[in-house]
Amino acid sequence: MGASRPAVGFAIPFAVCCAGVALFAVMDAAMKGLSLGIGLYNALFWRAVAGTLLGLALMLLTRQRWPSRAVLRIHLLRGTVVAVMAGLFFWAIMRMPLAEAIALSFIAPLIALYLAALLLKERIGRRAIGASLLGLVGVAVILSGRLQGRYDADALLGAGAVLASAVLFAWNLIIQRQQAQVASPIEVAFFQHLVMLGVFALGAPFLLALPPRPAVPLILLAAALAFTSLAALSWAYARAEAQRLIPVEYSAFVWAAILGWLVFDERITLPTVAGALLIVVACLIASRTKWADLAHVEAGTA
Repeated sequence: MGASRPAVGFAIPFAVCCAGVALFAVMDAAMKGLSLGIGLYNALFWRAVAGTLLGLALMLLTRQRWPSRAVLRIHLLRGTVVAVMAGLFFWAIMRMPLAEAIALSFIAPLIALYLAALLLKERIGRRAIGASLLGLVGVAVILSGRLQGRYDADALLGAGAVLASAVLFAWNLIIQRQQAQVASPIEVAFFQHLVMLGVFALGAPFLLALPPRPAVPLILLAAALAFTSLAALSWAYARAEAQRLIPVEYSAFVWAAILGWLVFDERITLPTVAGALLIVVACLIASRTKWADLAHVEAGTA
């Protein structure tokens, strides 16, 4: 809960953050394969079931204290936001390359600048405004690659879903830092899966189906990866300044490119790489302002 954090050097949170980002990228690939195999709804629902059970076991084994009502409200809000965000993001990666979706999702911290200004009544500086414009150029460059050659309407819809999920992820960024300061990593991961399960359960009477036996190992793998990576990043961000961890998170693009190529035979285009670089530079410029504690960017945080 709200206990003081033990003092640790930067090297350990940095290493944990690196591992968390890599595990999230593998989870994204696992969820893409699972969604293509058993459908998006069932992939999300059964992963949430497995993650909730894993979290409950860890909560009991580590004797975690039940959170206060105020902390529960934070868990409920973030879990609901992430559930919708995850649905949009994984729907998108069924229709477009992993690396391209990750690159577009990097716009989320820039969107967070304006959401936080709206919600928290903070002033946005010139540097942040310039960074956001540069990020929009990066998005335009990536989307331009979709408009060249063969027109792929389905992939363009996927790009739109990624951008919609990025708006929700930006809201999630505003909640995340507060949550990491008042709850343990295990508690954060457990309640996120539990709330997501509650949201997805609303569609169970209409969409739920038992997964085929061959899909069960992949469901368990996706749940374990999601839980572990979420807990790792929560632990790291509670013990190190976000602005020092931000560059690590952009390595998700590299992992997504490698996994997309190896698993799904996806090719990376020059517009995707160029646009991703522009967005990353924009986010790094923005992170040098007081918004740095909002700039946790890994889109697979679902």
